Amino acid sequence: MSFAHHGATLVSALLFPLINLLASGALAQEQEPGIRSAPPSTTAYPLERRPVIDGDVADDAAWQGVMPATGFRQVRPDEGRPATQRTEVRVGYTDEALYIGLIAYETDPSMIIVTDSRRDSSLDQTDSFRVLIDGMLDRQNGFVFGTNPAGLQYDAQVTNEGAGGFRGPGSGFNVNWDTTWAVNSRIHDYGWSAEMEIPFSSLRYGDGAEQIWGINFQRNIRHNNEIAYWAPLERQFDINRVSAAGIIDGIRVPSQRNLQFTPYVLGSAERGGSIAAGTVDQQEFGFDFKYSITPSLVLDGTYNTDFAQVEADELQVNLDRFSLFFPEKRPFFLENAGQFSVGNPREVELFFSRRIGVGAGGARLPIDGGARLTGKIGNDTNIGLLRMRTESIAGLVSQNDFSVVRLNQELGNRSTVGMMYIERAGDGSAQANPSEDYNRTMAVDGRWGIGDTTLITGWMARTDSPHLSGRDAAGGVRAQYQDEAWNLSGGYSEVRENFNPEVGFLARRAFRKWDAGWRYSYRPQDWWNLHELRPHMNYRGYWGFDGFQETGYLHVDNHWEFESGMEIHTGMNFTLEGVREPFEIVDGVWVPAGTYEHSEIQPVFWTNQSAPLSINVRGNIGGFFGGDRATTDTTVRYQLDERFSTEVSWNRSDISLPVANGDFTVNLARVRVSYSFTPNISLQTLVQYNDRDDVVAANVRFAWLQSANAGLYLVYNEVDEFSGLNMPNSGYEPDNARQFILKYSRILDIFN
Repeated sequence: MSFAHHGATLVSALLFPLINLLASGALAQEQEPGIRSAPPSTTAYPLERRPVIDGDVADDAAWQGVMPATGFRQVRPDEGRPATQRTEVRVGYTDEALYIGLIAYETDPSMIIVTDSRRDSSLDQTDSFRVLIDGMLDRQNGFVFGTNPAGLQYDAQVTNEGAGGFRGPGSGFNVNWDTTWAVNSRIHDYGWSAEMEIPFSSLRYGDGAEQIWGINFQRNIRHNNEIAYWAPLERQFDINRVSAAGIIDGIRVPSQRNLQFTPYVLGSAERGGSIAAGTVDQQEFGFDFKYSITPSLVLDGTYNTDFAQVEADELQVNLDRFSLFFPEKRPFFLENAGQFSVGNPREVELFFSRRIGVGAGGARLPIDGGARLTGKIGNDTNIGLLRMRTESIAGLVSQNDFSVVRLNQELGNRSTVGMMYIERAGDGSAQANPSEDYNRTMAVDGRWGIGDTTLITGWMARTDSPHLSGRDAAGGVRAQYQDEAWNLSGGYSEVRENFNPEVGFLARRAFRKWDAGWRYSYRPQDWWNLHELRPHMNYRGYWGFDGFQETGYLHVDNHWEFESGMEIHTGMNFTLEGVREPFEIVDGVWVPAGTYEHSEIQPVFWTNQSAPLSINVRGNIGGFFGGDRATTDTTVRYQLDERFSTEVSWNRSDISLPVANGDFTVNLARVRVSYSFTPNISLQTLVQYNDRDDVVAANVRFAWLQSANAGLYLVYNEVDEFSGLNMPNSGYEPDNARQFILKYSRILDIFN
């Protein structure tokens, strides 16, 4: 297959069923209104006393008289059938908090599976419970709170029903978001139970003394791979489907004056790396605050901002000529991060918060402080305002003021229209050019939901940069159709030559991109213990504005998912790489300019991820830049119990290219060990090795949390020689960089 000659034909062929289904789906939905059944409803009860948050619901007198929500139905393994085990969820409230009491019955409690107790660990491979709360009843956004029988604390923020496809900031599902709440669980001879206490100050809701919210509950029964919901969902959706949530009424919220003040003190000692000699000791003080102007509009502020407790970035190896993406992990930038997301995730992001306070190679730049206003005005208008200042570093980095304005109007049925303005204003001190030290980005975007199955999204943007004029626009449009069996998508985007979002992220520049794909999900009956088959094809192609094709990628695959949790993928890739100029893939090895067309197999195998020992293996074996590549990415996880877990991963690429020194091997290894003394006290170690850059990096963190991200942290970091992870400093051979940090912070509720 020649991508250069047949790329457009291939995209058209993949888009054809999408266009037909979009038209027929929209028509069917117009002809059959109200096809979806009415959502279930329940009531929140006022509690005469506060429950004791010890996980024992049945014996707590506070829950007497509270009628439970029941009637859960499966989406897997047997879609639409009643859950195999009874689940009762009670909801009550006091003047300060919302309370949720769970009783998860299990006929054989020895079958309960518990895999982890660390905060925000995945709930997919353990018996678990989640609740989605849509306090604004806007049917698009909400919060998820979850736990398991070990009392794990899990919270996340949902924006635009989880749009974006990634689990992190900038996507529609942000598991890195944390707030203040409490949970505890217990295992009994009849199953397990849990109690949650969620302060009203941690939620967002509309005006009015008595509230009606959207709500849904999810229970996972892991030993038989069962997922069940209280408000029934079709199998292609998950709990992030806010528009399909049920209703809870009867909640009388208090009039709030909420101000949280979080001061911190920090001491650190550092030597090696960018430090020429000796040890540098530092002491720091700063604070964050959060003030609820209304229950749906929140002002956050920060002074002398510090993120020493954040886990180190995972090392990556770049065997291509495009930029790598590293996700945001810093707590201040995580709340409502999805609201600031415009563009194509991890490819063209107009606002990328790591541009604030993070320099080249991940080096930390000092942040003086800033403020952010986020939330809702009225019932349908979302607002986001951000202002931050970073300090200058003499001769290297100017002082910069960052400003972001984001407005978004909800129109119903998952539809929105919005705008965004982003500005970086520097003082010019680094290059002595204050009048030319700026960058601006302006954008509009929208979503159009058609019925329950179709969504069309689009965005357009321009930038304003010194010495760049004309050809400074970018944009994209995408359509997706999704029902129980079919998932079809197609899109077009382009980034012109002078488009320059300096406070954003671009994986590549100056391109036109077409992409399309389809996936069919089939659940066979009594066939080799298979749960689901998912044959699919995806294509993406990138062209320069001169018609030269830079990338073509056709993926043909089938996923074989078994009832046991084991999964096998049998993939094949057909690739094209158009290299305009030679580039150095590793030290001393250059890939010549030219067009390279190859094919490769992509097998994937993983065992039951909830088992104490699990394995995940992925391979890419085939042609690569005119030669051959065999890459294996292997991860082995061992979980002694819910407290101790370890993960060892090894990515090895054996590459043979028809150039000088073209036979080489690249290894990237990672060891992660975690021990949770309690759900709030943990010790985590991350050791990484990258032999291409000859880097060994270690990050050890002890955390004793009061709530959310506040508490006591002891952190040790080491990088074994200069590798771009430290600030550059010429004139000497740096020693290994070592850093020890002690940090303490505490959340103070001023009015409570």
